[in-house]
Amino acid sequence: MEVWQYINGHWITIGNWTLDHLWLIFVSNSLAVFIGVSLGIFIAGKGREEIADTVLYLAGIMMTIPSLALFGLLMPLLSALDLPSIGFLPAVIALILYGQLPILRNTYTAIREVDPAMIEAGRGMGMTPRQILLKIKLPLAVPVIMAGLRNAVVINIGIATIAVFIGARGLGVPIFRGLRTSRMDMIITGAIFVSILALLADGLLALAEKKFTPEGLKK
Repeated sequence: MEVWQYINGHWITIGNWTLDHLWLIFVSNSLAVFIGVSLGIFIAGKGREEIADTVLYLAGIMMTIPSLALFGLLMPLLSALDLPSIGFLPAVIALILYGQLPILRNTYTAIREVDPAMIEAGRGMGMTPRQILLKIKLPLAVPVIMAGLRNAVVINIGIATIAVFIGARGLGVPIFRGLRTSRMDMIITGAIFVSILALLADGLLALAEKKFTPEGLKK
């Protein structure tokens, strides 16, 4: 009852926190997709197995670093570069780093597992390497890449709540304030809306995955 009373009396505030959270996720994951897919395509090329192993290993290590520790590492680094060390920027950088492993790994795996016969067929039709990538490899890799993006987005929605400790806005604000003041209604409110946001994002990305998947690959 207390939770509902708090929500019912703070719809505008909760809406603003949700928009802040969404903006943080949108910016960080847009950049993460661009970097991760580009790098995944690069390391999937022939003769780059050692580079791929190193890149994927580093991305895996990044996922093992606790979020608060990573925020703590970014703050003095950005300060030394005369960049904002608290707030939006370090939060975005941290979320980009956390989003790399699922996007990178799925892109690399999807590109590498494209049927060689289809690639040879494209070459036989006179396609350039660029055309093969854009018209054969990437369309066939879409379902796996989208699965990685869904994983990254859901992970980052949760991690973004912790970014409140370095001054970022979002749905971590009521959770942090609730912990500081022993207000369970605020803590539960933040947790509920973060969960709803994660479920909605995953559902919308699932629809996008279905839409962009080539018809021949749909079950």
